[in-house]
Amino acid sequence: MRIAIDISQIVYGTGVSHYRRHLAEILPRIDGSNEYVLFAGAFRRKKEMLTAFPKAKVFPIPPVVADIVWNKLHILPIEKLIGEVDLIHTSDWAEPPSRFPKVTTVHDLIPLKFPRIIPKVILSAHRDRMKWVAREARRVIVPSENTKKDLVEFGFDPSIIRVIPEASNLGKVNDQDVQNVKRRYQIRNDYIISIGTKSWKNLDRIISAFHLSKSGKNLKLIVVGERKGTHFEDERGVRFLGHVPDGDLSPLLTGAKALVFASLYEGFGVPILDGFACGVPVVTSNAGSAAVLVDPYNVNSIAEGIEKALSAPKTYISLGSKRVKAFSWEKTARETLNVYKEIGE
Repeated sequence: MRIAIDISQIVYGTGVSHYRRHLAEILPRIDGSNEYVLFAGAFRRKKEMLTAFPKAKVFPIPPVVADIVWNKLHILPIEKLIGEVDLIHTSDWAEPPSRFPKVTTVHDLIPLKFPRIIPKVILSAHRDRMKWVAREARRVIVPSENTKKDLVEFGFDPSIIRVIPEASNLGKVNDQDVQNVKRRYQIRNDYIISIGTKSWKNLDRIISAFHLSKSGKNLKLIVVGERKGTHFEDERGVRFLGHVPDGDLSPLLTGAKALVFASLYEGFGVPILDGFACGVPVVTSNAGSAAVLVDPYNVNSIAEGIEKALSAPKTYISLGSKRVKAFSWEKTARETLNVYKEIGE
C-alpha cells in the first residue's frame, strides 16, 4: 500500500506533535512492505517541517485556510496535492476529502466537552472536522477507552473505533542535569510539580491542596504551562514557569518530589507516563494502581494524595517504573499498522 500521513502538527510542541512525529519516524522503519508519503500544510514553519522530514510534501496552507477549505467547504481532495494513494491517515485539525479510505486519530474530545472555554475558531474547526470524520473515516484510532466512550456518546459506530495507547515522551536524567535546570529556573527548594493551566487541568484545587499538604514542609509547587489568559496570580509557595521545552521538562520532573496531575478530564494523560518514566511519584485521578489515586473534585483528597506520595516515594516510583514499561511508541506504531492492514485486506 501507499500510505499518506498528515504530519502538519509536528512543529507545535504538543502531545499531538509527539504522536505524529513518532508515527512518521517509526512506521517507515518497521514496515518494509508499504510506502509512506508524509505531507503537511505549513506556511511560516515550512523550513522546520522539512528539517524534520526532508522528503515530506509540504504545501503553503496555513491552519486557518485548511480549516476553511477542508472542514467547512470540504473541497480540494487531498490526492490533488499528494498523488494517488491507498490510504490516508488524517490529522486532528483538518479533514480533507478523498476518494481513498481514511483513518484518523481522535486524542480527546476536550473542545466538544468544554465548549465555553475553547476559542471559537478552534471549537468551530473541531466540530466541522468531527462531522466529516463521522461520515467518512473507515477507522478511528483513540488512545483510551475513555475517548472511545466519548465518541460513542457523540454518535460514532463503536465497530470502527480502535483503542491504541500512546507512550511517554520523556525519561529520567542524571543529578547534574537536574541541578542545571534548577539553576536555570532559579529553583532553590524541594518542589512538587503540576503540568497544565487549562480549566480541566484542575489547577485551582491542586493549588489549594498543595497549601493544605505543605504544613511544616519547606516545599514549593512548580506549575508548567502558560498563565496568560488564565486567572492565576502569583502567590506564596507557587511558581509559574510558563511553557517549558521537553529538554527542560525531563530534569524538572526527575527532580520533583511528586507530580500532581489531578485532571477533571483527559483523553489519555501522557504526563502521567512521563512522571513514571522520570522516576517520580504520581498523584492523579486516573492511572490504575501505579499512582496515588485521588478524587479530583475534592481538595482534601488531593492533599491527602500528595502527603501519601511524599511519605512513600520509593513505593510509587517502583510501581510507576514497572507500569511505564507496558507502553512504547514502537508498540503504538505496530498497532497502528495493524489498523492500516485491516483496511487494506
